[in-house]
Amino acid sequence: MITDAADAPATAVPGISGTTRVYALLGDPIAQVRAPGLLNPVLARRGVDAVLVPVHVPAADLEPVVRGLRQMANLPGMLVTVPHKAAVLALADRVTDRARMAGSANALRREPDGTWTADTFDGDGFVRGLVEAGHDPRGHRVCLVGAGGAGSAIAVALLDAGTAELRLVDTDPDRLDTLYRRLSPVYPGRISTSTHALLADVDLAVNATPLGLRADDPLPFAVTGLPAHAVVADIIMTPAETALLRAATARGLAVQPGLPMLAHQIDAYLEFFGL
Repeated sequence: MITDAADAPATAVPGISGTTRVYALLGDPIAQVRAPGLLNPVLARRGVDAVLVPVHVPAADLEPVVRGLRQMANLPGMLVTVPHKAAVLALADRVTDRARMAGSANALRREPDGTWTADTFDGDGFVRGLVEAGHDPRGHRVCLVGAGGAGSAIAVALLDAGTAELRLVDTDPDRLDTLYRRLSPVYPGRISTSTHALLADVDLAVNATPLGLRADDPLPFAVTGLPAHAVVADIIMTPAETALLRAATARGLAVQPGLPMLAHQIDAYLEFFGL
């Protein structure tokens, strides 16, 4: 993980000039994103003439915005956050195997021939953050709530990391079934699905939904159903302590906040974009 990303002040940004390369971060909402505050100081520290800027893109406008951004000669890449991670796959010319398996992407790169490649780093970042915090998922039972773009990528990474049993939960049965049919042949006998969280015997419970971004959001699942040894993880980064994490802490459960998932992707972004 990039250590100077956490140490650099949030106000440190590269100088902007006519030669600056622009990377766009697409999402809706966008005010909560933390990637510019982590990545831009690293670019400035390294003397890279590039900047990451947030771009607020409603779902209905994703395709025309992406196609327009692709025409910018000084825009070599994009990052993608909720709710666009699945939809953006159809706008790439090439998709990596893990992004295809996840059915989502959170980064697009312009190739020398002008085509665009999509990849996903959410899952690897999430698992690396867990392991660094002492919560290695290998051999454990995991309940993953949310089968959207980030949740799908996290599901693949958890299974690759040796999770013994993965319970996929989503309120959308069609989305849940689509992910199950994509993953179950590759990871036979290790995945189950449900429209409600089954928590009584799990080692790790993960919120991979947007619930928690807003103060009036309901909890994605009730922490009262978890065993005392369970870890509760949330991928929401703003606020840093979500209502879910507060409830879990009040119960005496170990928690994993969302920011480490992003922090552990910084190196991967730099490598992917050749920065």
